[in-house]
Amino acid sequence: MKIAVIGAGRVGGTIGRRWEAAGHEVVYGLREPSKKQGAKPIADALRSADTVLLAIPGAAVVQFVQQHATELDGKVVIDATNNFGGASMHSWPEISALAPKARLYRAFNTYGFDVFAEPLVGGERPDLFYAGPDEAIEQLITDAGVRPVRVGGTDAVDAVDGVLRLWFTLSQSRGRHIGFRLLSD
Repeated sequence: MKIAVIGAGRVGGTIGRRWEAAGHEVVYGLREPSKKQGAKPIADALRSADTVLLAIPGAAVVQFVQQHATELDGKVVIDATNNFGGASMHSWPEISALAPKARLYRAFNTYGFDVFAEPLVGGERPDLFYAGPDEAIEQLITDAGVRPVRVGGTDAVDAVDGVLRLWFTLSQSRGRHIGFRLLSD
């Protein structure tokens, strides 16, 4: 799969390396591509990709999508951002309006990068709860070292963000290398 990772910081860089190790063709799209070997300007990275991971500051997502809506339309777009200072952790209403033909998923935003860097927690692979129109990104979640659990469609975004709030609260007292598992009969 051809994946553009927008942002090569701790989250984007860690998940991108996992995908590269799994055999995916990953290109990093950066405003300043000289900061990472092999990175490309954002527009070039988007042009060549089928799937896009947004791993940029949450407050910058709407402006980013405004600037690149044409390149995002028709692609799988995975929103891994968190807007900690905003009214909501996500910008889905705005993203959906700006790129209506994109297949939008909310995933990789509920854990810190440390869980993706070392995905065994207590000897178990944690579940990654996500929202989106279908299960199309489950192999990418598995390739990042965690187990996919689809919470629901685009109406389940706030439930996924609830997992983020729980992880963040618990990480304050238990450390950042924690994860969750769904148990059922």
